[in-house]
Amino acid sequence: MTGVARAAAPVRLDFAGGWTDVPPFSTRQGGTVVAAAIGLYVRAEVWPGAPGVRLAARDLGETLEVPDASHLGRGGPLALLSAGVRLLPVESCSVQTDSDAPHGSGLGSSGALDVAIVSALSSARGEAPTARAIADLACRLEAVEAGIAGGRQDQFVATYGGFLRLRFRDPQADVERLRIDTSFATELERRMILCYTGASRFSGGTITRVMTAYERGDSAVTGALTALHDIAEGMAEALETSDLVRVGDLLSENWRQQQALDSAMCTPDMSRLESRMRDCGALGGKAAGSGAGGCMFFLGPDDPAPAIAAARALGMRILPVQWAMDGVRPC
Repeated sequence: MTGVARAAAPVRLDFAGGWTDVPPFSTRQGGTVVAAAIGLYVRAEVWPGAPGVRLAARDLGETLEVPDASHLGRGGPLALLSAGVRLLPVESCSVQTDSDAPHGSGLGSSGALDVAIVSALSSARGEAPTARAIADLACRLEAVEAGIAGGRQDQFVATYGGFLRLRFRDPQADVERLRIDTSFATELERRMILCYTGASRFSGGTITRVMTAYERGDSAVTGALTALHDIAEGMAEALETSDLVRVGDLLSENWRQQQALDSAMCTPDMSRLESRMRDCGALGGKAAGSGAGGCMFFLGPDDPAPAIAAARALGMRILPVQWAMDGVRPC
């Protein structure tokens, strides 16, 4: 291929079950995650024929130029771009990325970036992998090539789009599209309040700390992970039966169990926002992703406007929610 290859992959809202897709829990007991893709996209462009290899993350303002892929190391702000070019090399190319989601949002933008990079590089190489192959390669890009610990839900949601129940029993991953009534999906979208509280301070060290506790048999961590798995199964049922009240209750219960994993999950800003949304009649809510900042999302009351105004009064940035029923696509 001689022209530019472009791909866009959506980020997600993780309704329930996050953390259960992270090994060793996902290997030993199996994880379940329920999530939906939303219309905030991560984009990747590959321009073959550039001198050497040039990487640029426009949203971060970071660039890197090297003579060839053998000079790309691990780490740094462009770790995923470097890993992508090592995994799927395109001789003499420029790779540029950008994201609609703010930095550290907790919306799975790194997984969406993996997917966009894999899709664009594969296209530049003249390849057309299946959706499952894209998801698997994207997971390998982050976990193996970049050496970043984490789960696999983000890459699968970005690849497939829509509302999904994902079951992980490593190395297996099963993808199931949930049967959501169209009018219910519209009502969910109308009521959903997505608030950016500021960049997450979550780190890979938190994953290590939580999963080390699980491995040594810590009863609180093991109990919370098991509860998160069960909540995800209940969430799938609540979504498919159009049960708004139960969806809200399960969002809040998921957040309670998530906070049991590590004391740093909830920041003071997040605590104030959660309290205010409850006062405004929200049916429930949780952190998006791992917590410690980033986004929170809430299922608002029938008239969500007062809750949105209250969140803005606390200094929160309100992000749009529109379901993305398709996953990664050329653009």
